This record gives sequence, C-alpha cells and structure tokens, in this order.
Amino acid sequence: MTRYAKQILDLINQSDRHMTAEQIFLELKKSEPKVVQATVYNNLNTLWENGMIRKLSVTGSPDRYDKVYRHDHLICKKCGTLSDIAFHDITGDLEKQLGEGIISYDLNIFYLCPKCRGKSE
Repeated sequence: MTRYAKQILDLINQSDRHMTAEQIFLELKKSEPKVVQATVYNNLNTLWENGMIRKLSVTGSPDRYDKVYRHDHLICKKCGTLSDIAFHDITGDLEKQLGEGIISYDLNIFYLCPKCRGKSE
C-alpha cells in the first residue's frame, strides 16, 4: 500500500463524515502539500476495488467514501445529507431467507432530514 493510500484510508476510517474525493484531497493536502487530485482519485479507486473502503453513489451528488463495516444510510432527499443507521437484524434475516451467507449489501433509505423538514413546514 502506498503512503498516500494509507493516509487516505486513515482519513476515511477516522472521520465521522462521508467525505467526497474533493474533501479528502483538501484534507490530505494539509499534511501533503504536493499531492495532486489524480493521486487521490487513483488511490480511492484502488482502496474501493480492494474492499478497504465503501463508495456511496447517490444520484445527483458526488460519490462519497466510508468505512467498511456493516451499516446502512439515511439520505436526505432534499439536501443530500448522509447519516449512518444500523439494522442489526437485517443481515441475519436476509441470510435466513437466502439460505446462505451475504458478502455485502447497500441499503439507502431516503427521507427528509429534520433541518429540511423544518424548512418545508
């Protein structure tokens, strides 16, 4: 793993946000002023292909990157805010229905966040 890949992985794993490639680039640039965007994109792609990070794609928004552990996401349909949510029994239920183990899945639940819900009332 390259130095930049390790730093990007650490940034994602230590963050409580779902950062875009641009946000990761700007954060990494603070400690690595010579890094270029292409390096960040290439390393993000490699980390994702190797299953070390999750890529979250939401129509109309840039991809965001997240830690790899079983959890799901609430996505505000209006502002795009992403929040983590965990359904602890869903994996077991799905595995029972299928009769075999699940490698991974992505569940995105769309709603209006409290801030946007307050604006529309």
